[in-house]
Amino acid sequence: MKKILLSMLLALSPMVAVAAGGGACGTLDKCEPAPVNLKDKASLQNGASLYISYCLGCHSAKYLRYERMAQDLDIDPALVEQYMMFTTDKIGEGMINKVDVKQQASWFGAAPPDLSLETRFRSPDWVYNYLLNFYPDDSRPLGVNNRVFKDVGMPHVLEPLEQELGPDGYAVAVGDLVNFMTYMAEPSRLQRERLGVWVLLFLAFLFIPVYFLNKEFWRDVK
Repeated sequence: MKKILLSMLLALSPMVAVAAGGGACGTLDKCEPAPVNLKDKASLQNGASLYISYCLGCHSAKYLRYERMAQDLDIDPALVEQYMMFTTDKIGEGMINKVDVKQQASWFGAAPPDLSLETRFRSPDWVYNYLLNFYPDDSRPLGVNNRVFKDVGMPHVLEPLEQELGPDGYAVAVGDLVNFMTYMAEPSRLQRERLGVWVLLFLAFLFIPVYFLNKEFWRDVK
């Protein structure tokens, strides 16, 4: 029952956000589509690296195991253990930062949420535009604000990356990050879609003998 209720909530959340005002991307006049392509392994690998480098320090992703990520994204498990696991030595564990929640709340006013399902809760487009729309605001405690999420309590942690890459390169990097977060929210999606194609093909072939069997069965029925 809890799983059913959670699924319903995730399905309804984008509609709730729109009803609350601001549309899919807050106050922006135009919501740029996120460049999500779950078949682009290079993008997903770069996104995983960016998430671990810039996001995992505050935001856990407890529903994704390092081992599953390595398998799905074709990353050598040895490389994952050496360069991507900083809070655990067990590759079968989830991506948890293990920073004290109360301490995080004292820093930011509220503990940063787990982001495992963020793109399902908000939508990939929302997250993409959110990360692209930080701007300086001296009236805010952390010196920044956001055009998608007004009076945000999160610092612009990707600012060094933006300065290094410039606007175009930064947009590509954010696209890779959101692509990875979209995968992270539903790791079995590609597998399910591939299976769905085979199921549809099976049903299509099954329809042929079923059709003729049904026709033969009803032939003598007046």
